[in-house]
Amino acid sequence: MPKKWIFPAPLADAGRIAAVADGLGVSQPIAALLATRGYDTAEAMDRYLSPGLRHLMRPADIPGLETAVGVIVRAVAAGQTLAIWGDYDVDGITGTALLLDFFRERGLSPLYRLPVRAEEGYGLNIGGIEELAAAGAEVLITVDCGITAVAEVARAKELGLSVVVTDHHLPGEELPPADAVVDPKLGDGPGNDLAGVGVAFFLAAALSRALPGDPGDVRRLLDLVALGTLADVVPLGGQNRILAKNGMLLLAEARRPGVYALKEVAGQNPKATLGASQITFGLAPRINAAGRMGRPDAALELLLAPDLETARPLAADLDAENTRRRAEEDAIQAEALRQAEAAPDHFGLTLFAPHWHQGVIGIVASRVAEARYRPTLILTADPAKGRLKGSGRSIPECDLHGLLCDIADSLLAFGGHKQAAGFSIDPDKLGEVSRRFNEAAAAALGHAVPTPSLRLDGELAFGEISSTLVRELALLEPFGCGNPEPAFASPPVTVQARRAFGENHVALTLRDPAAGVTFKGKAWRMAAQIGQETAGRTVRVAYSPKITYFSGIPEIELRLRDLGPA
Repeated sequence: MPKKWIFPAPLADAGRIAAVADGLGVSQPIAALLATRGYDTAEAMDRYLSPGLRHLMRPADIPGLETAVGVIVRAVAAGQTLAIWGDYDVDGITGTALLLDFFRERGLSPLYRLPVRAEEGYGLNIGGIEELAAAGAEVLITVDCGITAVAEVARAKELGLSVVVTDHHLPGEELPPADAVVDPKLGDGPGNDLAGVGVAFFLAAALSRALPGDPGDVRRLLDLVALGTLADVVPLGGQNRILAKNGMLLLAEARRPGVYALKEVAGQNPKATLGASQITFGLAPRINAAGRMGRPDAALELLLAPDLETARPLAADLDAENTRRRAEEDAIQAEALRQAEAAPDHFGLTLFAPHWHQGVIGIVASRVAEARYRPTLILTADPAKGRLKGSGRSIPECDLHGLLCDIADSLLAFGGHKQAAGFSIDPDKLGEVSRRFNEAAAAALGHAVPTPSLRLDGELAFGEISSTLVRELALLEPFGCGNPEPAFASPPVTVQARRAFGENHVALTLRDPAAGVTFKGKAWRMAAQIGQETAGRTVRVAYSPKITYFSGIPEIELRLRDLGPA
């Protein structure tokens, strides 16, 4: 669908911003870009460009954390057996790995459990808690889950376990009856947007000071924090920017054998510096594939592998799982898109097939929502529980959680936020849910499907692009939620050549006649939209400049985001 380009408002005090740029030693375009994004003072820009660990908040700023430290310190002093309960996604797996690594470094051997997605579902379950208790667990610590597990925590307490819940999701009306509940969303502090692994890191940081013996250096755990934070698509500002930026330095060094092997199978130089997108779309999916295909323990073992001899076979297994996951995902996506195209008048899409894999329906929902630009629910059969399980994704203009609230009496359970949610329904309610979801979406959208929008950081002629500017743009990494990769609009440029490559990608040769400069640009998954008729035309492009090394030497290339009329 054609996009509406949105430009920032002109800066009212360009002279002051130019002076700030000079003081910080950066170019004026970079300072102007930061100012339009809300970093409009020298101090704010400096902290953004240099997010050092000295700017981290105190662990005690997270509600419940000091209480949790007291519970765990007393348990360790009494020689009690700890157990870590995580989740099957990247955030939960990295958070579990972080705490296991931390405690093992101190001579402790906690039990652990990662639920199998298709059999147990998300979060705590009573059967698993009873198994841990039978295995000797005396203290249960959750990671990335538990904030709404009232009944499950109550059962753990009945079994005599002390319980520390650490989570980052929104709490329900009733908190679980744990000995300590740690969740930044119970307050309004600087860590409100932390991922689950971020909460686990601050818990480890506080415990390192409180437990007896050598406190060690918890900074070595930041590679796991960066991996989980980037994969969980939390806003990359404030505390998350500090954690991710510094953790990416450790991911580049790859001192952890599991990270080294993971970079190898992802086709990366194990000692190369990776951008956020290479981590999010290269490393993280291989960890996620383990959980989605029912083998989360394999990913955990990889991250905790003691050497490359152990790590490499595990990484190869995850790579194979990821390949299988992608093949299944592509097949499901094709079927889902055919269903979506058969309902062109629907404002909210509800798509179902009983054979679709539970582990990938969330990814498919995201891609269908993007392709059709409307809120989308994808459902599949959950025969073990005699129900249908669903995952939903939305567009910025529509609150998915609000839509599900509107039809809550037709659902068995649901949870999530504005852009993503999970839910379950009785099979005989499918038609009703489809009808009501469409009606709720139509009302929310004013009975008009909005035009997709693309926010740009301004106009940038090809003559203004230099290697220095592109390297300065890299200082803004990591890019992602809340910190999008800078994108610019070109002046009218001529498409000198067009070439399709891969499954649905296209490469263009573009010339800015006014500047006398030519660049190559690539558009991923856009060959169908940018046809051969584009060659020879004059257009404007929305793009992000990059430095590539495919030819063996540094070369500026454009990542094309959209094409518009000249």
